[in-house]
Amino acid sequence: MVLADRLGRPLASLRLSVTDRCNLRCRYCMPGDDYVWLPRASILSFEEADRLIGVFARLGVRKVRLTGGEPLLRQQLEHLVRLVASRREIADVALTTNGVLLARTAGRLREAGLHRVTVSLDTLKPERFRAFAKSERHADVLAGIAVARQAGFANLKLNTVVIRGFNDDELCDLIEYGRANEAEVRFIEYMDVGGATGWSTDLVVARREILGVLARKYGPAKPATGAKDPAAPADQFVLPDGTRFGIIASTTEPFCRTCDRARLTADGVFYRCLYAEDGLDLRAPLRAGASDEQLAAMITHRWRERTDRGAELRLAVPERGALYQLAALRADPHREMHTRGG
Repeated sequence: MVLADRLGRPLASLRLSVTDRCNLRCRYCMPGDDYVWLPRASILSFEEADRLIGVFARLGVRKVRLTGGEPLLRQQLEHLVRLVASRREIADVALTTNGVLLARTAGRLREAGLHRVTVSLDTLKPERFRAFAKSERHADVLAGIAVARQAGFANLKLNTVVIRGFNDDELCDLIEYGRANEAEVRFIEYMDVGGATGWSTDLVVARREILGVLARKYGPAKPATGAKDPAAPADQFVLPDGTRFGIIASTTEPFCRTCDRARLTADGVFYRCLYAEDGLDLRAPLRAGASDEQLAAMITHRWRERTDRGAELRLAVPERGALYQLAALRADPHREMHTRGG
C-alpha cells in the first residue's frame, strides 16, 4: 500500500539533517553572525536516526539524503551510512555537502555504501567564496570534488544557487568546470526560505534567464529525453554538444504538486515541507519508549493530512519578501535552513 497525502503525493523520499552546525556562513542559509544552535543532547544518535529511517522505510521511503548544516561535521558519518545502506528497502543513499571536508571522507563514505554525492559550488572564484561564505577554504571544496570522483562517485552533482549580482556571470564557467570534472551542474533559483533574510525577487535569476545565458554561448538547450522521476526537483537539459545540466526552478516554477519529500531535523522533528510552519517531534516519543508501530502511526496520520504547497503558495504573495526575518528565526531555530536542511 502506498502512503499518500491529500493531493495523492506518496511518501517516498526522506531528507535527514544529521547536524545543524556548519563550517561556512553562506548568506542564503545562515543570516548574521550569532546563531541559536540545537542543544547537543537533543541531537539524534546514529542508532536513533537509523531506527526512524526504518520506520519511514516501512511506510514507503526508498531514498534517503543526508544533509545538515554540514553533514561531514558529524564524526564517523560513515557509520550511519553503513546502517542505512544495509536496509534492503532503501534503494538510494545520497549526501549533500559543501565539500570542505569531502577529500578526507569520500573514500570511507563510498566504502560504507554511499551511492551519490552532491556538492554545493556557488562560485569558482576564491575571493567571492571568501566574501559570500566567510571562508578561505575554496581550494578544499575543489579538492573534495576531485577526490569524490577518484573514490568512484560516478553521478556527482554540483549545486549552484544563482544570485543576481553575485555569481550570475559564472554560469558558463560552471558548465565548463562540470564538464571537465565529469559532474553535472544544477542551477538553483534563489529561494526565500530560512536564513535568506536578504532575499528579494530582484535577486532571483529565473530558469528562462539561465537558459538564455547558456544559449547565447552554446546554442539552445533541449529538454533531456528518457525516463525522469516525476518527483525529482531538477529539470534536465542537454546542450548542443551533449553536456547535461539541471535547473531547479523552485521559486518561479514550483514543483509542489509532485513533491514526495519528508524532512527530519537533527533533533528528530518531522516536517512535510521546506516552508512548513511547524513539525512533529518524533524524538520525544522515541526516547520515551514508543514502538515502531506507534511511531509509524504518528507519521502516517501526519502525512495523510498533508496539503503543503509552500513554494506554490508563495508565488501569490503580494510584494513578496523573505519568509522570515531575523527575530522570527531567533525565536525558533527550526526555521533555519541549516537546521531543517536544504
